[in-house]
Amino acid sequence: MYSLILHGRRLVELQKCRSLRFSVNPLQNASSFSNPFSSAYATDVSSARKEKFEESLKKVVEMGFDPTTSKFLEALRIVQGLKIETIEEKVDVYKGLGFDVGDIWAIFKKFPIFLTLSEKKITQNFETMKKCGLLEDEVRSVVKKFPQCIGVSEKNILNSIETFLGLGFSRDEIAMMVKRVPACIGYSVETVKKKTEFVVKQMNWPLKAVVSYPHVLGYSLEKRIVPRCNVIKALMSKRLLGNGSELPPLWSVLVCTDSSFLNRYVRKQCHEELVDELMDIFNAET
Repeated sequence: MYSLILHGRRLVELQKCRSLRFSVNPLQNASSFSNPFSSAYATDVSSARKEKFEESLKKVVEMGFDPTTSKFLEALRIVQGLKIETIEEKVDVYKGLGFDVGDIWAIFKKFPIFLTLSEKKITQNFETMKKCGLLEDEVRSVVKKFPQCIGVSEKNILNSIETFLGLGFSRDEIAMMVKRVPACIGYSVETVKKKTEFVVKQMNWPLKAVVSYPHVLGYSLEKRIVPRCNVIKALMSKRLLGNGSELPPLWSVLVCTDSSFLNRYVRKQCHEELVDELMDIFNAET
């Protein structure tokens, strides 16, 4: 265990995690230690506190966290402030919602702070997620993919649902999008509106294209969506697309790397002047 402490000390120094502050006593504030792995910690604090710290280390290692990762440090910080009984109680809450122990620890490794959520928050959000049109097993699948959703406020989830409905999506389509990209339930109302309205109203892609590729709602409007769409508009105005001025599929424009997009729509052009013009459009600040 002492070797783990030394290993953690080197890790903290290498990663320069000065902003992470660990407190052996969760009630401590200003007096909390900035580096729990330091030699001062090992020699100056009471043996009881040292023992408690080592117990926390052991818990986190037993949970399967790799001591060489930042998640180990995050989990350690959280576990130090929780009694083992509290951890067991939270695990029981998730088991009551149908998660098995393996799923719970897998989620914990992705999103350790989920153990600090109240039982009311956990169960309430689980039920709220079902209002997206998801069945219980589908909610569990979404939580396993994107455990942060269990921490999104009930108000924000309901606002997201209302926003999607207001934009013309059906509840079945909302459920499909959340299953494909669970993070979309946490996007801000403004973000969803702006991106959907641009893609549908300004570019004339159908809503079903967004349902099929909800990833676009997570892309930057200014840095990705608008520059690429401006290139497509220029090509359409010159009737230089494969089908003249017909709008290409959404996936071929937005769901690819910059390099793939440029190879597909810009670099393949025959005239160097046109390539330069399109590159200027692509690189223009929006």
